[in-house]
Amino acid sequence: MSVTVRIPTILRTYTGGRAEVPAEGANLSEVIADLEKNHTGIAARVLDDQGKLRRFVNVYVNDDDVRFEQGLETATPPGTGVSIIPAVAGGC
Repeated sequence: MSVTVRIPTILRTYTGGRAEVPAEGANLSEVIADLEKNHTGIAARVLDDQGKLRRFVNVYVNDDDVRFEQGLETATPPGTGVSIIPAVAGGC
């Protein structure tokens, strides 16, 4: 079940500079595992030590924030777009 994962600039060192990579998996957890298999080190940037999404990383399946869906169990049917978006903070 192939999906397209959009990779933010800060994580592209793991994907050889590619902004989009294919991945396989029926849900987000499987997609992240496949990303890790093919792009070693990326999972540690997306998941914390307990295997949950990091607090300051937002993940969208199509246009839906997975935190408001089923989290890592969110379905990723073939053709789905997954976006990994690190939170941006700033201020004065």
